[in-house]
Amino acid sequence: MPGSPEEKKLIIDEDWKSQVEAEKEAAETARSEEPDADAGAGAGALPPADFRTLVSMLATQAMMSMGAVPHPLTGRPEVHPEQARHFIDLLGVLQEKTKGNLSDEEDTMMDGLMSELRMAFVAGGSGPMAPPTEEPDAS
Repeated sequence: MPGSPEEKKLIIDEDWKSQVEAEKEAAETARSEEPDADAGAGAGALPPADFRTLVSMLATQAMMSMGAVPHPLTGRPEVHPEQARHFIDLLGVLQEKTKGNLSDEEDTMMDGLMSELRMAFVAGGSGPMAPPTEEPDAS
């Protein structure tokens, strides 16, 4: 029966949709204005994805393989000449394939880095590494 106290009235509040949208926009704005939590986290922060970072990663691997940089897990230098040579060769390929497409600063960085890495490899690294030697021919 209409008008009876037991009859439930359905009240539609159309304003809730706009309120939810406003809250959602405010949350997104607050999130975008906050500094990136990972950017300043230190250990969890990732370096920028650029040419310099790529080259630095490969150079660090080469130096670690030459024993010039201690292994991050053991804290001791580990010498792996073939790995060092491989990383230096990879950097050489990268240098060759990017020739003419680098800024002057990047080109100078690559030239200097390649010279240093090759000299360190030939000299036995700046750690305990000795360059690979070939057995003298007994003939």
